[in-house]
Amino acid sequence: MSHQKFQDCIDECVACAVACSHCATSCLQEEDIKMMSRCIQLDLECAAICRAAAEVMSLGSGFSAHLCRVCADVCKACGDECAKHDMEHCQACAEACRKCAEACEEMATAA
Repeated sequence: MSHQKFQDCIDECVACAVACSHCATSCLQEEDIKMMSRCIQLDLECAAICRAAAEVMSLGSGFSAHLCRVCADVCKACGDECAKHDMEHCQACAEACRKCAEACEEMATAA
């Protein structure tokens, strides 16, 4: 499986990982960090799984579709949590998660 076939999904995963890392860091600067703990945890998990999915796809792995299904699930959970918060970084993260989930679902179906 050529990684070039899934370049759009790889790009969305990388963009989502960056958005999630930024969101987690920004959440740590919020006044009520305890209130943001679920958001921070999901940001960190989502960033990690997005980086892993991008790496596995770039290898042309036969496991890419499996990992992308998991990535889509994590992105949905993270995006749903971030959407609950009004901060700009959370809203941007929610959007990146939505796009990544869509790209991963499409990739998993096409693979």
